[in-house]
Amino acid sequence: MMSCRGNTAFQRALITGASRGLGRAFAEGLSPSTDLLLTGRNGEALAETAGALRGKGQRVDTVVADLATPEGRQAVINAAEADGIDLLVNNAGLGTFGNFLDVPVERHQAVVDVNISALLTLTHALVPTLIAEADGKGGRAGLVNVASGTAFVPVPGFATYAASKAFVLSFGEAIAAELAGEPIDVLTVCPGPVKTEFGTHAGYQRPYLPGAIAPERVVEATYRAIGRQRTLVIDPMSKVAFGPAAFARNAISEVVNRASRFSVRT
Repeated sequence: MMSCRGNTAFQRALITGASRGLGRAFAEGLSPSTDLLLTGRNGEALAETAGALRGKGQRVDTVVADLATPEGRQAVINAAEADGIDLLVNNAGLGTFGNFLDVPVERHQAVVDVNISALLTLTHALVPTLIAEADGKGGRAGLVNVASGTAFVPVPGFATYAASKAFVLSFGEAIAAELAGEPIDVLTVCPGPVKTEFGTHAGYQRPYLPGAIAPERVVEATYRAIGRQRTLVIDPMSKVAFGPAAFARNAISEVVNRASRFSVRT
């Protein structure tokens, strides 16, 4: 279990999409010394996850909310601001499998609402809270945005999902550069397929997508990378294909950020 970056322990973490799968693994991967605020749409599954963690002596609060809606997003923001957080894991995500025109547009819209709008809204609202908490304890906060290996390429059959994750990747890299001078570490995670129910919910006919890895591997690699890098590509095939591109993208975003700051000053 992990709860720290360097010598800085996370005191309270908000994890979205925590009912099951990768989100639950992110919650289980933190030390019992880290208080948790978990959110998800499935109240029964969320309660089961919270109960299991409380059984280990961990303080766990929950918010049942649909992040596809403005009301759901605001409920989560209110809960996080009430007690403060110093780690935000934007894990919640939806996908649709099938040719674009064969999938109802409402499902595509839900993917955009959760994967983009919710992540954007929560990040904008809660980064000031994260920074304030870090300043208050004299340490650092963490922001983890879960993208995907599909963020680097167009993926027929997962067109909307891959495009939404491309947004998460680009957005995460940009704000990591913007926040470089603040006491917060921003990490965008790009796992390949993971052994969760994501594929089934997306409409894929097999239990897991090809090459799927255990969620615990993603979580362990993620927490280990906070404060050490800005973009994390996890599975071996993606590392070979996209690792150099991730390094280059980070370097370019830093150059652009410095150039824009210089132009503003002059």
